[in-house]
Amino acid sequence: METIKMYMNKVAATPNRNYVSVILPGLVICFLIMMLGIYLAELIGVVIVKLNILPEGSASPVSGIFVAILIGIIIRNALKLHPIFVEGAAFSVKYALRAGIILLGLRLSLIEAVRLGAWGIPLVVICISCGIFVTLFFTKKLNQSKRLGTLIACGTGICGVTAIMATSPVLKAKDNEISYAVANITVFGLVGMLFYPYLANLFFADDPIKAGLFLGTAIHDTAQVTGAALIFNQVFDMEQAVDVAMVTKLTRNLFIIAVIPLISFFFYKNASQEGGIGEERNIPKWYKFIPLFVIGFLLLALVRTIGDMNITNNGVAFGFLEPDAWKSFYSASSSFGTTYMLGLAMAGVGLSTDFSKFKGLGIKPFLIGLIAAVAVGAVSLTLVSLFGHLVAV
Repeated sequence: METIKMYMNKVAATPNRNYVSVILPGLVICFLIMMLGIYLAELIGVVIVKLNILPEGSASPVSGIFVAILIGIIIRNALKLHPIFVEGAAFSVKYALRAGIILLGLRLSLIEAVRLGAWGIPLVVICISCGIFVTLFFTKKLNQSKRLGTLIACGTGICGVTAIMATSPVLKAKDNEISYAVANITVFGLVGMLFYPYLANLFFADDPIKAGLFLGTAIHDTAQVTGAALIFNQVFDMEQAVDVAMVTKLTRNLFIIAVIPLISFFFYKNASQEGGIGEERNIPKWYKFIPLFVIGFLLLALVRTIGDMNITNNGVAFGFLEPDAWKSFYSASSSFGTTYMLGLAMAGVGLSTDFSKFKGLGIKPFLIGLIAAVAVGAVSLTLVSLFGHLVAV
């Protein structure tokens, strides 16, 4: 670690340095790790389908982002990362992450939220709130890191790994906290993906809308919600549940716009009241809680919404893009952001994570994640049972 710090100090002190040559080695290794992560994640998906755990045509429930983090951690801790890669890894974490989140906005249309109607959106809001407040409550009760607890809360309540990534820069989260939170969300999301389709059938066997609402609100990550919905459709032959689950999950994802500034504000406010350390003592200006990448995310979500409305009303988006061309544009752009930009960033997170620091985190954050996941599932099941019949998607 000292070697890395000495190298970074030396680089920073070098006058007129060629910054591209400094960051290039790290960017290259992050790119290679990202590609390997994508390949291995897809391979895991193929194996899972071959074992008949997921139906044919399913995407891998294991994110290439998660695999990239693991590979980066292994390289950093088993092979000892050379200082020449440090600057590039840090660049990936900072800038590729923000670019990926901005491009993610093209995946989400505000029209999807409208489809859930006056009853569906409150169900989503309550489930999000439950995930966040339960996580933060037990984080405090078990005397755990509030920053780590906040990351897990966002991942549980909103949209899994993406929410953790979007929140981490605002909270100035440490790399080991990001990695721990991502692992937490991935483990419990996978468990939910495999178990909840059968629970949905037990309670909502004759109602695909209720089943889709439950799967879309109870499971963390978008890929895992998709996998769970496909399992439900294959086993119980209710294709409408897939559409409802995806609409519900995309609506949850949209709340990243409001929740990240809000939860970041309360994080700093509580830290200030309790005598936080360093920058946590002072609550940042209000605009600090709405980072530029969240604004970029919102703007592209609006672009997607306007384009979809153009297609519905006029048959073309923005006066010149046919439906297929418009779909290809936003699909390719958002996929580039979520797959490659976020993958590049997560490779950098893995390379920056000192595995020995996990010892200080202990097992309690995983227990918090388990409690939160069970609580969200229970609240979702209850609300959908009571009010799901009022939702028409």
